[in-house]
Amino acid sequence: MTSPRPAERRTEMLAAGAATVTVVLWASAFVSIRSAGDAYSPGALALGRLLSGAVVLGVICAVRRAGWPPRSAWRGIVASGVLWFGFYMVVLNWGEQQVDAGTAALVVNIGPILIALLGARLLGDAMPPRLLAGMAVSFAGAVAVGLSMSGEGGSSVFGVVLCLLAAFGYAGGVVAQKPALGRASALQVTTFGCVIGAVVCLPFAGQLVHEAADAPVSATLNMVYLGVFPTALAFTTWAYALARTTASRMGATTYAVPALVVLMSWLALGEVPGALTLTGGVLCLAGVAVSRSRPRTPRVPPARAAESARAAGAGEAGAPDPGPDREVGPRSG
Repeated sequence: MTSPRPAERRTEMLAAGAATVTVVLWASAFVSIRSAGDAYSPGALALGRLLSGAVVLGVICAVRRAGWPPRSAWRGIVASGVLWFGFYMVVLNWGEQQVDAGTAALVVNIGPILIALLGARLLGDAMPPRLLAGMAVSFAGAVAVGLSMSGEGGSSVFGVVLCLLAAFGYAGGVVAQKPALGRASALQVTTFGCVIGAVVCLPFAGQLVHEAADAPVSATLNMVYLGVFPTALAFTTWAYALARTTASRMGATTYAVPALVVLMSWLALGEVPGALTLTGGVLCLAGVAVSRSRPRTPRVPPARAAESARAAGAGEAGAPDPGPDREVGPRSG
């Protein structure tokens, strides 16, 4: 009989690759948001990003003839579209204008912890010791990165509350999206979630039109980039990976984002990280590695395996033939 392990291993590798694409693109979004945020208000930036993503996803759906999701998937799609694509993006953009980057990163990074708790409560996700240990290590790294970046801007209680609301919206959207992925494809869930998020942000359409007329080309291009890559592509690869693992493990994977943001800021913006920042980034990556690792299954030594096979063969050869008239086991009744 053919072992299913190679197929399972291939699925795990594809899911890990999709998660990696997501994390890298989401990290790049922080650099683009920093540029586009100077010319666009939070709601207008979110709407422009979602409209760009919806156009790209709509074209892909039309080419691939993805069709409409089944009725059973709409509840999760609508919830994730409102909470994650709409509410989260607006509130996060707003919060990052009120607090410094370190405080924002620190508060929003409670999101994976909320995902693990909600996933265990609502989805029945397992919380193995390795996952909990990895999340603890990654959260410590996020705290270190946040502290090292603090002081770059003003902080306010209102801004912290906004970032906290963003974390809850992010966690709720992920947990709502997971069941929908069991009934619809990753492309369908992402496309219609993005469209719903854009509809939620339509009240900011007037701001978007007004600000786009005065915004520099670089800011508008950054907004379009946010829609095409960190939204259309990254949210689709996220959904693909989430459909093949638990919400808790996927949430823990996003702890790699702060480490990548530090690296990208270093390479693209020339912001040289300090020792505390580098240490925090290493801890984030180490925690993700621990959370996604699996305990090794003990291997049976070849000699013991051969001995067990011989014993099993001897047992079968020495067993009496039940014969046509002899029953094996107790009678019923």
